[in-house]
Amino acid sequence: MPNKRSGGGLSPTQQAAKFLGVSVLAGAVMAGIALPAVGALGLAAKGSVEGFDELPANLKQPPLSQRTTILDSKGDQIATVYSRDRTVVDLKEISPYMQQAIIAIEDARFYQHGAIDLKGVLRALNRNAQSGGVTQGASTLTQQLVKNVAVEEAGDDPTLVAQATQQTLGRKIKELKQAIQLEEELGKKKILENYLNITFFGQQAYGVEAASRRYFSKSAKDLKVEEAALLAGIVQSPSRYDPVNDPQEATKRRNTVLQRMADVGDIAQAEADEAKEKPLGLDISKPKNGCITAVMGAGFFCDYVREVFLNDPVFGKTAEERAKIWNQGGLTIQTTMDPKAQKSVQASIKDHVNQKDEVATAATIVEPGTGKILGMGQSRPYGMDVKQNETTINLSVDQSMGGGAGYQPGSTFKPIVAAAALEGGMPATKSYSAPYKMEYPSPISVCGGKNWVNNASPRSTLTNENETEVGPYSMKRATALSVNTYFVQMIADIGICPVTEMAEKMGVERADGRNMDQAPSIALGTQEMSPLTMANAYATFAARGMYCTPIAIESITQRVGGESKSLEVPKSTCSRAMSENTADTINTLLRGVVEDGTGTQAGLGSRPSAGKTGTTDFRYAAWFVGYTPNMAGAVWVGDPAHERRMVNITIGGRTYAKVFGGEVPGPIWRDMMSGALEGEPAPDFTLVNIPEERPDRGRGDNDNDNGGNDNGNGDDEGGLIGGTDGGTFPTPEFTIPEGFIQGQGNGGNNGNGNGGFG
Repeated sequence: MPNKRSGGGLSPTQQAAKFLGVSVLAGAVMAGIALPAVGALGLAAKGSVEGFDELPANLKQPPLSQRTTILDSKGDQIATVYSRDRTVVDLKEISPYMQQAIIAIEDARFYQHGAIDLKGVLRALNRNAQSGGVTQGASTLTQQLVKNVAVEEAGDDPTLVAQATQQTLGRKIKELKQAIQLEEELGKKKILENYLNITFFGQQAYGVEAASRRYFSKSAKDLKVEEAALLAGIVQSPSRYDPVNDPQEATKRRNTVLQRMADVGDIAQAEADEAKEKPLGLDISKPKNGCITAVMGAGFFCDYVREVFLNDPVFGKTAEERAKIWNQGGLTIQTTMDPKAQKSVQASIKDHVNQKDEVATAATIVEPGTGKILGMGQSRPYGMDVKQNETTINLSVDQSMGGGAGYQPGSTFKPIVAAAALEGGMPATKSYSAPYKMEYPSPISVCGGKNWVNNASPRSTLTNENETEVGPYSMKRATALSVNTYFVQMIADIGICPVTEMAEKMGVERADGRNMDQAPSIALGTQEMSPLTMANAYATFAARGMYCTPIAIESITQRVGGESKSLEVPKSTCSRAMSENTADTINTLLRGVVEDGTGTQAGLGSRPSAGKTGTTDFRYAAWFVGYTPNMAGAVWVGDPAHERRMVNITIGGRTYAKVFGGEVPGPIWRDMMSGALEGEPAPDFTLVNIPEERPDRGRGDNDNDNGGNDNGNGDDEGGLIGGTDGGTFPTPEFTIPEGFIQGQGNGGNNGNGNGGFG
């Protein structure tokens, strides 16, 4: 039975020829029948129905681009992102008034004609012939849908958009055939549904659902007659009839649509007249697009999710494929971000570092054993206003993922050196002379069977933080006090290659993507890293030696053509980076840092924690990286431009003569972790017993040996410095190394002074 709506059963070619005024003899060969004036209007190579037949037979109808919604781990919305703000809905979810209004004003005979309205075509051909060009369209809704699909396919490419909208008879003929094909395949109801979902309604709203929410803050299914008429009127010229910028013109256009609905019998005249008297009734919802709108300060985490999608081959073999899927949208992305952890990160940052400070801070929390990123934030907000210290550079991640070139982690790298040494068989009781100042040992073995040689002139040297830091030191005490010369002597013993190999196993790499330098200075943290890299590396210690690649995405579903499908997402890959015993030993060493070392200000009270401070040369950066068995976090403070030294500086309203890793980053870490861990279990580490071997310090055999200075005689084992004039030692700047025995000495002129250390 012929389909009246699609041309009475004629083929697309026959229908096209008929609508163009060419007589068709049933079954006759169509070759050689010319289409008038085609050659003059840009289709010379296709000046016959044979040429028409060579046009694409099937209309490509790509999935409509929609908004993507990014959720936290609890399912609550973080942000929406889109190239075009659109939410595709079924026809049954669109108000009948809206359906009637768009047909009445755009194509009143929609249900009576086929893909092309012959009366409209003849009228347009007559007008165009009189003008000598193409001045009137007579396009049906189906033809408009074909054009809109072409525009959708063109995306943001201006050349393709121009081709999709050019006013030539050639494009019209192509559009005509595709419209016929579309009606045969879809039928009127589906065409109307697709049209209402693809059409641009101004104010960044594509599709009627987005338009309804933009102008009236309601769903399209709830539109009243006057509201539907307003939206239908916008379509012809979204800028001219914009109700936000020109309400008078929009009102006139709305009333025209209402009258047209009455004229075609969709509504009574009285209903139309009543609706015309009503105000526009706008209830504007401003578009919320992109990571800049993210809640909980999660703009940079949102941006990291986008970077993961655009860079991971699991979402498409090529960058172009991945970008196409992302821009197409319709994704619901559930992430690993824990709202409690994220809020705690941002609250701690706000309490300690101001947005307009000369330096910034960035912090990240990950979950040991899973690689899940739980929180990510920084003091400089996500945005484009440089004067307000806003930035779109994610200071927590590597350069390839939208971050900067990284920041030297300083002494937070030392535990990686210690882990390499322990894995190589070094005992945890190992001691070194660790002088205050020394030349870099030379030669030191590097990867590839070569050696690093200290051949600078003069030879390169290094010092400890304070002149009072003079060995010998044990591993435990050297870690607690962060003694530079100790760890350089260690790396000289084991070689550089085991250290870089251990770093690689723990996912530690330079933020700029370069290979790590094969030099002993890496023991002091000279290679630029990101906070995410350092947090996830320390999570390896917390997970007793298991390294897991960081992940930000739990699941993704995509809505295509009214149906949802699940997409594959990258999974964390875990591997053993070191033995459990090595990790347990590091945990024991780093627990000492927060108990009585340089990181006491980062302590979490009764909750077991471990970590390491880091302060770079010239104080361009300061760090604290720490963990509990169930969370690991890194905090960096510094100038992203690597220009402002942190001396005589005000941060968060407080002035510092010198910034140390335990003094500024430490409290930030403490507060963010305290909030993130509130209500969570407080498991302990598996600790190991590290006997304290007493390194020789000073001269002396037994009682009464010279205490290392002429001012006192040690009454116990030989000391370093005797009492002076009744004074005391150590000074406030120097801490007695653990395991040393303090002897009593004669205090010179004024009685007893403290003796040295044996």
